[in-house]
Amino acid sequence: MIQIRGLGFQYPKGRTILNDISLDFTPGNIYGVFGENGEGKSTLIKLMAGLLFPKIGYCQISSQDISRRSIENLQEIFLVPEDFELPALSIDSFEKINAPFYPKFSRDQFYQLIQEFKLFPKEKLSALSFGQKKKVLIAFGIAANTNLLLMDEPTNGLDIPSKSQFRRIMASAVDQGKCIVISTHQVRDLHSLINHVVILGQSKVIFDQSFSSVSEKLWFGRPKQQMMDEVLYAEPTFGGRAVLKRENFEETEVDLELLFNAVVSNPDKINTVIKSTHYDAKA
Repeated sequence: MIQIRGLGFQYPKGRTILNDISLDFTPGNIYGVFGENGEGKSTLIKLMAGLLFPKIGYCQISSQDISRRSIENLQEIFLVPEDFELPALSIDSFEKINAPFYPKFSRDQFYQLIQEFKLFPKEKLSALSFGQKKKVLIAFGIAANTNLLLMDEPTNGLDIPSKSQFRRIMASAVDQGKCIVISTHQVRDLHSLINHVVILGQSKVIFDQSFSSVSEKLWFGRPKQQMMDEVLYAEPTFGGRAVLKRENFEETEVDLELLFNAVVSNPDKINTVIKSTHYDAKA
């Protein structure tokens, strides 16, 4: 388990980016970390990777403080960053140099993913597009088989077919021993992939719920007139989509983008409904 308690971070001479953050990330799940620009998504990911150090509080993996950067911790964490530079090596040379740092790395899995991404082992990284380089890092991160796989804006630079491919590959990558945390502002790209939502706002965690909790308590869609009393949030267009208290309605698929907008608009209202114990929905 990854445990974060009372974590705070501030850049030198800057505003507080994260304040009193407490979260748990458990194996077997894919978490989506969302927030508007500047809300600290990338900062949180870097803190979890041990690349930044909290001003207060802590982040632990398997009860060990990540900021200590022990070998035992680092070999169980892999980060696919938003921005990166790769050496002028071939893909297979990159693998040979870096794989030994990860004891559970699978060469077979890596080259299977490289093939699936339509790349070739002898290709030079310097000759690849940004999106292709990102595919190499995604493949390496999955094949590293670390307990914690962190991804910061992984779909940036990917075309539409590649985004669909990414979702399919990631869905098959999760297992009971692995925790995957994906930070992005492109909410639609993670639809149907994640099973837990974390939303940051005003330097804090304003939402932290599983998809099952959301679908149990909230209804998503275009409501009929008789349903309007249960509306919690509605798009500002005539006949637009809305989020309702689900109590007496059938279960619907979670609309991730609509949920994000509803939470950002009024986090207290949405959280109150999610955490309520009264439930009388139709089976």
